[in-house]
Amino acid sequence: MSNPYLLPAIGVVTLATLAIGAYGLRLARTTSDFLVASRVISPTWNAAAIGGEYLSAASFLGVAGLILRYGVDMLWYPVGFAAGYLALLLFVAAPLRRSGAFTLPDFCQLRLGSRRLRKLATGFVVFIGWLYLVPQFQGAGLTLATVTGSPYWAGSVLVASVVTANVAFGGMRAITFVQAFQYWLKLTALAVPAIFLVLHWRSTGQPHVPAPLEWLLPSEGGKRGLFSTYSLMLATFLGTMGLPHVLVRFYTNPDGSAARRTTLVVLGLVGAFYLFPTLYGVLGRIWTPELASGRNDAVVLLLPERALGAGVLGQLLGALVAAGAFAAFLSTASGLLTAVAGVLATDVFGRGSVRAFRVAAVLGGTVPLVLALNITGLNVSQVVGLAFAVAASSFCPLLVLGTWWRGLTDLGAAAGVLAGGGAAAASVLVTVFGPVLPGMLGELIAQPAAWTVPLAFAVMVAVSLATQHRVPADIRQIMFRLHAPEALRAVS
Repeated sequence: MSNPYLLPAIGVVTLATLAIGAYGLRLARTTSDFLVASRVISPTWNAAAIGGEYLSAASFLGVAGLILRYGVDMLWYPVGFAAGYLALLLFVAAPLRRSGAFTLPDFCQLRLGSRRLRKLATGFVVFIGWLYLVPQFQGAGLTLATVTGSPYWAGSVLVASVVTANVAFGGMRAITFVQAFQYWLKLTALAVPAIFLVLHWRSTGQPHVPAPLEWLLPSEGGKRGLFSTYSLMLATFLGTMGLPHVLVRFYTNPDGSAARRTTLVVLGLVGAFYLFPTLYGVLGRIWTPELASGRNDAVVLLLPERALGAGVLGQLLGALVAAGAFAAFLSTASGLLTAVAGVLATDVFGRGSVRAFRVAAVLGGTVPLVLALNITGLNVSQVVGLAFAVAASSFCPLLVLGTWWRGLTDLGAAAGVLAGGGAAAASVLVTVFGPVLPGMLGELIAQPAAWTVPLAFAVMVAVSLATQHRVPADIRQIMFRLHAPEALRAVS
């Protein structure tokens, strides 16, 4: 592609990421800085940082591509991705922060006092983190290859290197500034070209969207039937509560009240962002219809120049979109790698020292990069949706029941995580590496949340009821700590 502005735009984003990370490095000295930014991040900064890391390759590229190909059925992706924060606000944001934990495995031990459950949680954090990192690196490879013609591996290696360096040397303190900057860059990179595309659409006589009727109406038992739709809704709505890289950001707030305010702001920021991928998917039917049966993830990257021509305006807007796509990969990968490195440093390599964190960051970034370079042909949004399904089937039941039900036991929690999360993880492996399964069995495996989430809740409750003698002796104090406002706790 002969756009002279593409490489400079991507270069500016990459250098800005490194520069902001270097600025944050000056403030990162202690282990607390690396893990939770010393718990001093304000709600506004934290909300922008969460928006930066949450709006991943699946949001920036994948949602528009799925709408381009499948139509209104795919609107559940942005709806579920955004609405998940409402559940997070209602059920776990403030109690999670009040727990005083540094990581999800930390919370498991504080709530249930089990080292074995902590190790199990560590395994699921790493699995979800790596499953989510692979499409980020693949999306970076696709973006750079699409817009510059470079080898596929170049973009993956570039993003992995920059992210690993930032996380290893600056930790949570550094990437907070990086992710907040990148949220606003991503929003601008989608919104500005979208405005020009709509104006161009109107100036050309508002051409009709060439799409079949099934593209415009919800399907009834077709490629995406009722079961798959509900399963997708459940995965995206509840999966947010179980994503380690999202939850770890709530540990950085000063208190539970700040965590709630952060979640409210995130709802607004994420909701505003998701207005635009839908628009790209619809307009892509007009100017890039061939992508509907091809690599639909590329519609956001190709649409500005295809619609507005190869003049200066189309090239500049195309470069802006490419820069935003790279910001999506960099910010989301930073958050994921920080969450993975945190649990590896505290539960695998030692007691959470700065040195252990840096070693964990290098390992945590290398493994998914190797997977991304060797596993090709994956749909970005499909893989991310599967990561949501695993999170919804493992940590969501654990957090909801652990926060609101005194009767949860360590054995019940472990059994539920293994049953629901294990089944969802097995479905992921079959979907990614196995053959395409026919009929209802294929739907059950491709979208497992509708049966794995109820399975996890049911097993947790049943086993906990059968092991009530293992309820922690200090459960009253633990629940008071999770739910009492900080001012009341200070008085007591």
